[in-house]
Amino acid sequence: MSQGRVQRSRLLGRRSECEALDRLLTDALSGRSGVAVLRGEAGVGKSALLSYLSERVSGWYVARAVGVESEMELAYSGLHQLCGPMLDRLDRLPIPQREALATVFGLSTGPAPDRFLVGLAALTLLAEIAEEQPLVCVVDDAQWLDRASAQILGFVARRLLAERIALVCATRTGMGEEVLAGLPELSVHGLGDSDARALLLENVYGPLDAAVCDQIVTESHGNPLALLEFPRSWRAADLAGGCGLPDSQPVVSKIEQSYVRRLRVLPSETQLLVLAAAAEPLGDPLLLHRAAETLGVDMAAADPAADAGLLGIGGRVEFAHPLVRSAAYRSAAAEDRHRVHRALAEATDPETDPDRRAWHRARATPGPGEEVAAELERSAGRAQARGGVSPRGFAHATEVPRYRSRMATTSIACLDRVSWFQRQASGIPYLCCRSRAASMTSRTASIVIRAYSSLYSSWAWVAPCTTR
Repeated sequence: MSQGRVQRSRLLGRRSECEALDRLLTDALSGRSGVAVLRGEAGVGKSALLSYLSERVSGWYVARAVGVESEMELAYSGLHQLCGPMLDRLDRLPIPQREALATVFGLSTGPAPDRFLVGLAALTLLAEIAEEQPLVCVVDDAQWLDRASAQILGFVARRLLAERIALVCATRTGMGEEVLAGLPELSVHGLGDSDARALLLENVYGPLDAAVCDQIVTESHGNPLALLEFPRSWRAADLAGGCGLPDSQPVVSKIEQSYVRRLRVLPSETQLLVLAAAAEPLGDPLLLHRAAETLGVDMAAADPAADAGLLGIGGRVEFAHPLVRSAAYRSAAAEDRHRVHRALAEATDPETDPDRRAWHRARATPGPGEEVAAELERSAGRAQARGGVSPRGFAHATEVPRYRSRMATTSIACLDRVSWFQRQASGIPYLCCRSRAASMTSRTASIVIRAYSSLYSSWAWVAPCTTR
């Protein structure tokens, strides 16, 4: 199927949404800044609308960022994606703003900058670009932006006035509802029955039983990705004969399960390489190549995943959909996840990216370790110095300690000094209950306390950490 055909199919029934985006661009060109937050469930077509927008901004400066779930604990990582290519204009900013942005991006050292200054710096930098040519900022999967970046983005969006700037973000309903709250929204719903049926029939090759067609349309609730994905994991006989009808699980869960089934038929080495790509948030093919060497896997093992339309490796490593990434990671055995994180930690340069290396090491460790805990402690210090937050790796490093210490009593006494409100505000699971504290060494306890202090005093604490 050609790419053009896919794009036309995805925009079936999206006339009003496309018209709204066209108006946004027209207003921005005339000097009236515009903001739109596309909200909808996974697979409903938000990314397709962003692609539609991108096709209509020839001659514009296009700044992009994509939220990645595993990068949510890295403060300002999303903002860096958006503004990183513009940093050659950093010297045009007022000195306080320039220093604030340089500090949070790790380009210079200094005390943690005031968040207001960081927001002003980002706004000024975007305005500088817009003086030269119209600017459109496109942010996908905003629900997975790190909290600091999301708050700065909201700060900027509320202060855009007469610049030639359009800011369009896509975010998922049902998670991170507070992300970009209060900004103009464009709700994206499922397709109507006629458009859903047309999309389904256009992408099923072979006979399709009428009852099955009606059931798929009903169960998908017009979700385009569900309409495209469900038939791929069914046998032709099921489609033609009325068997294999969808169950009553949520649409997103069924889409992810469909991806899991497609992943499991791939060769074992391919599955391991896809898992490594899923655990690596940067999409850096060179980093993935180094990790593959450590795993003893040839990069050619990615070909079956590419042929299946699940993964592409070019200038970046890209999944066909974020649900492919989550399906690959969540369905993998814990031992395999530890193995790929260990390989990624070895492939990550400790000099240029020590925080991400520390995070991979924490995820590679099934239980607590003093060395990993110390590395995470140093990472917390660096994050706090930049004005960010401590990595969620603290939760992983200390959540289920498997050894007891002669200093357990001291650990409990120290941890009891952390107030209930601090525990709630930090977003870390309930680590400080006495039964868990009793199994911490005094050093681990002190690291947790330091993590709490950093998180509690931060303007942008992390979201609750969940491990599978």
